[in-house]
Amino acid sequence: MTVTQITHHDLDGYGASTIVGRFVPVSRIVHVPRYSDVGPVVEGELKRLGRTRKPETLILTDLGLEPVAVTFIRNFAAMNRGRPEEERHRLIVLDHHASSIDRLREQNLEPVAEADDPSVSRFDLDDPAITVLIDEGRCATKLAYHRRALYAPEATEGDADLLALVEAVDAVDLWRKDRPTFAGGHALDEVFWDNVSNLVPIGHEWHDRFVSDLLVALAARLREGASPAELEAGVGGIRTAIVNGYLAGDATDDPRLTTRMRLARVLARSDLFQPLSDGTYLSFGLDSGTFQRVSDLIMDAGKAKRVLNVQRTGNMSFRSNDETALEGARRFRGGGHKDAAGGKLPTGSAFSLADAIAQVEPILNPPPPDPSSSPFAALKGWKG
Repeated sequence: MTVTQITHHDLDGYGASTIVGRFVPVSRIVHVPRYSDVGPVVEGELKRLGRTRKPETLILTDLGLEPVAVTFIRNFAAMNRGRPEEERHRLIVLDHHASSIDRLREQNLEPVAEADDPSVSRFDLDDPAITVLIDEGRCATKLAYHRRALYAPEATEGDADLLALVEAVDAVDLWRKDRPTFAGGHALDEVFWDNVSNLVPIGHEWHDRFVSDLLVALAARLREGASPAELEAGVGGIRTAIVNGYLAGDATDDPRLTTRMRLARVLARSDLFQPLSDGTYLSFGLDSGTFQRVSDLIMDAGKAKRVLNVQRTGNMSFRSNDETALEGARRFRGGGHKDAAGGKLPTGSAFSLADAIAQVEPILNPPPPDPSSSPFAALKGWKG
């Protein structure tokens, strides 16, 4: 069965996706940085699942169930009731925010304590294919591990490194400074934020694999007794070892380069950038360093003469090799140099690559005016 996971864009969210991915193949992972983005993401997922005849499993972890998410759960249940039993999708919601219980209650969903674990609240949607669990005492990573039988009935115990990851994330996410695992979890969080988007960005097929491999490798060092300082000092070597494995046998790789330089060559060959109607290549959510290197490689290869990166915050960076960057930026109230300029989306933000394209295309490449809409169209051909 196809499995999709929607999770938060933080250490606990990635910890939860690492755990789920260890026990069941996940086809797609969506990381949501802002709770304000949850609505468009789950609404799009509901539409997709409504059109999909084969049953799938959707797992939500660490999202914080604001009203729009609770409405989605109710709508999911309604959709399932209208489907043949053999085509019904599965929904598993694992969360640990106290506010989630309040939001569920506001929509007349009352918690019932689990018989085998009274600290866990279950919410009944009248559908055995839907499980909603809230556990304030465990982070999403730990909850995903303890409840792995929900999505992977045959799952066994995790190995020692995976368990070390669970305990470290749980300590720092719940801010339990009294635990011996807190300092290591704190270091893990710092390394996570330093590496989550600057080397293998969201959207590339290696992104989740890279972050998960990094987290598990760091947890292994913690299990072996590494101090936070030793963990920090060893990150470079861990990253190099991971990338060496990914690029083994790649004739275009040059191990003399830095990790970022080596990965930039891979990213330039990927579909992170999508062409617009005028040939401009657009990417979404890349950090400045990655965008600079990859865009340069794309233009050098002759794929495009102008490239554009849109951030979630709506900030836009244009680069070109034909002096058209500034021309593009001006359409978005921007400015800068002829080949390096910036602007801002009129709406102020974007939540995905598709959303960015939908906002940029009609402004950067407006359709030609329709002659029939002119007030003088009726006079065309009139001879009097």
